[in-house]
Amino acid sequence: MAQYLLSVHNVEGRPMPEPDVLQEMFAAVDAFNADLQASGVWVFAGGLQEADVATVVDGTGSEVVMTDGPFAETKEHLGGFWIVEVPDLDAALALAAKGSKACQDKVEVRPFQVEPPA
Repeated sequence: MAQYLLSVHNVEGRPMPEPDVLQEMFAAVDAFNADLQASGVWVFAGGLQEADVATVVDGTGSEVVMTDGPFAETKEHLGGFWIVEVPDLDAALALAAKGSKACQDKVEVRPFQVEPPA
């Protein structure tokens, strides 16, 4: 079994869906989450606050430097994610298609690095 990150990215400046559409999306994501949990592939998931509340911490130098805002200077930011454990990429892609339909947005699929045996 392999773990995959299914990530949803928010696009800065994109209008927020109407409240009734937003409620439908929340209900669809809740149902998708329940299906993931029931099928045993769920590892963890979460939605994130807007990128402008992020803090970047740089501890690589002699002093720790903290700056407000997102790390990347971009219009797209991570908005939420699922971590699933499935047999292969095809299974992860199938789940991403369902997640994309539920949240009404594109979903990126990335495998976690495999740790070499100790």
